[in-house]
Amino acid sequence: MKYIHLLPALLIILVSCRSEENASENKQADNSKPVIEFSELEHDFGKIVEGEVVACVFTFRNEGNTDLIISSATTSCGCTVPDFEDAPVPPGEKGNVEVAFDSSYREGVQNKTITIRSNADKPVVILKIKAEVITSN
Repeated sequence: MKYIHLLPALLIILVSCRSEENASENKQADNSKPVIEFSELEHDFGKIVEGEVVACVFTFRNEGNTDLIISSATTSCGCTVPDFEDAPVPPGEKGNVEVAFDSSYREGVQNKTITIRSNADKPVVILKIKAEVITSN
């Protein structure tokens, strides 16, 4: 009977240990997803002449344990066109997203975004491009 006051403390310790086990199990479950890691998230084309079409390639690597599949790549403007392979990217392998920007009818600093959706642990990644469009006038 004299140890009855220790019962609540013991109960708290047991519950907290179980919570840590659950967190570990959840962390292990997350490891089963692909992990998309881009080498860069932004690209600056610098100064370009109005009417030029410029392109860059964003390279990524699947750092996870299962195949990575990009399901879509959408842009903030019709002047920006993404192209990507929809084939699965195995663990440890690299893939590319090519982005073309058409500066026709544009002037000044242009900031565009490309939204990448995949089955990765972080399902949405935002890529950015920038250019300063100079008119010939």
